[in-house]
Amino acid sequence: MKRTQITKFNLSDKIILITGASRGIGRALSLECAKNGAHVIITGRTIGALEELDDEIKDVGGKSTIVELDQQDYAAFPRLSLSILERWGRLDGFVANAAQLGQLSPMSHIDEKIWEQTINVNLNSIWYQVKVFEKLLQNSKNGRAILVSSG
Repeated sequence: MKRTQITKFNLSDKIILITGASRGIGRALSLECAKNGAHVIITGRTIGALEELDDEIKDVGGKSTIVELDQQDYAAFPRLSLSILERWGRLDGFVANAAQLGQLSPMSHIDEKIWEQTINVNLNSIWYQVKVFEKLLQNSKNGRAILVSSG
């Protein structure tokens, strides 16, 4: 069987914001981006898990900034955008990874509160974030937004 070679990217001096970084895909992506030279802004609701990731990033010689962030706190997004603007002036990458599975059942059985939370986290929060981070991405030579979905 032929082994696939993973291409490493030079992300030196890149500023990348990753939501849902405390576990799963977001955690792995944050660590890989940091290993490849990016300063990663790691967000999530679980500060302890973010601190553990921050320690791992430092152990591999990477740099990160922890931001405790609830995807339903839409007022936090402009504040975060302003902080990034003041500190770095740009975003080279935004990875919208945070998500919530919701309730797996027939539609008529889904609790209304759970439905609203799921839509808020998986859809509405992405719109708000892209809206406030767009200018920061435009300030980068090649700013990119990546929207992640998994099951």
